Amino acid sequence: MSGPEEIRYEVDFGTGKPGPIKSVSSGRNSGYAGPAGCAVSRIARLMALALRFEGLLREQTMQDYAELARLGGVTRARMTQIMKLLDLAPDIQERLLFLPPLKGLNERSLRSVVRRVDWNEQRSAFRQMLPAKRRRARR
Repeated sequence: MSGPEEIRYEVDFGTGKPGPIKSVSSGRNSGYAGPAGCAVSRIARLMALALRFEGLLREQTMQDYAELARLGGVTRARMTQIMKLLDLAPDIQERLLFLPPLKGLNERSLRSVVRRVDWNEQRSAFRQMLPAKRRRARR
């Protein structure tokens, strides 16, 4: 096959406002096959989105947060809030990707964790956010 491939990624920021889903194009196949039949939490989707956006910026497919925000139909401030999830310790990021939906665990509630610079402090604060049953299972 010759020439570049175009892959389109649909991004739904869940603003609650009806409207078209924005698309972002990339020059390579992501291998994403879609939902596997299980519930994916909103925070997992946002974490995956932040990781994908970081890749687009690194590949220079997108210029900056402002361009991502324009394509996603959100403000630059909201894009910054989403991208701040990348400041979490890598193991917390991974847990967010695979956690089932948990009441009270969302981007807003994680802001206090993200503000902590020390990853050990982040881990401690994050553990306190999880239900007691989940905390015991991970120790």
